[in-house]
Amino acid sequence: MSGAALQSILAIDLDALARNYRTLATRAAPAACGAVVKADAYGLGVGPVARALYRAGCRTFFVATLAEAEAFRREADPPPPVELLALNGIAAGDAEAALAAGVVPALNALDDVRAWNAAAGRLRRKIPCALHIDTGMNRLGLDADAVAKLGEDPALTAGLEIALVMSHLACAEERTNPLNREQRQRFETLRQRLPRTRASLANSSGIFLGADFHYDLVRPGVALYGVNPLINDLNMMSEVINIKGKIVQVRSVDRGGSVGYGATHLVTRPARIATVAVGYADGYPRSLSNRGHGYLGGTRVPLVGRVSMDLTTFDVTDADPALAHPGNSIDLIGNGAAIDDVAADAGTIAYELLTRLGRRYARVYSGDGG
Repeated sequence: MSGAALQSILAIDLDALARNYRTLATRAAPAACGAVVKADAYGLGVGPVARALYRAGCRTFFVATLAEAEAFRREADPPPPVELLALNGIAAGDAEAALAAGVVPALNALDDVRAWNAAAGRLRRKIPCALHIDTGMNRLGLDADAVAKLGEDPALTAGLEIALVMSHLACAEERTNPLNREQRQRFETLRQRLPRTRASLANSSGIFLGADFHYDLVRPGVALYGVNPLINDLNMMSEVINIKGKIVQVRSVDRGGSVGYGATHLVTRPARIATVAVGYADGYPRSLSNRGHGYLGGTRVPLVGRVSMDLTTFDVTDADPALAHPGNSIDLIGNGAAIDDVAADAGTIAYELLTRLGRRYARVYSGDGG
């Protein structure tokens, strides 16, 4: 059997991605809807993802860094008009590179504002930026004192073309958390001290907090990729990814035999154990050892033993024997194994599963978002 025949598959449904975008955009209307494509579009490939989102109607994209912005332009580069913003900011010394990449930096501190204002003077032109206000995350962003200074001294922003004023919600996935309303009120108060421009507050989960959180632009991220944006609620997002772990061997193990490193799983009945070509080097968490599961032909099959670097073992005793053979696949994420459930079994969040997806999968894209 060829190496390709035993390579595990990461299937990415771009039409499902586009449906998710349209669902969120409809809910946010009349506010505009952007898309966060940082971390290589949450691990799914910024080129095909951004092109599909563009076809679905997206015209504003968010990355984290200048390097990601340059990768966006190189790999996706949808036709204008497209707005591209870097959430982590960009060093003022890279102003020329940022302008060449057509990326707008989020300025997160008063020193950032001063540096970019000075860069505008050096370049003898106004340069675009976004102002990020901290309203309670205490991570990045201009605090209340910095916002007050900007409001008192227009010269600090004289060289800047402020395209957006934004903040970030800390607990939006918990609809009833009082911090959501507190942050919105702080945002409302602080942005009044700044030049009048577009405003953005809602991430994926924030879209579901109501119209007063939408402002001019919402910026969904993880929900686009099929992850549930709300805790303890039905997931209305379409499933975007399906990881199919290729079976490389099936063996019979007698009662009392052990499976995997450390002999952490002991077989209590005659069993059939399928080994699949996925491990923690592929982003499949080791913390799923002896607690995860997959699906073979619709039958839930438990993960037994430890997840190793390249291989993971499943007990397929109760599955259809005709399906448990080398070359067939066990669904590890998607097609029954919901990504949020897999993340919960691993003691992490779906964001981490997505962004740690390895490069050894055969990536198969379907649809185009149109």
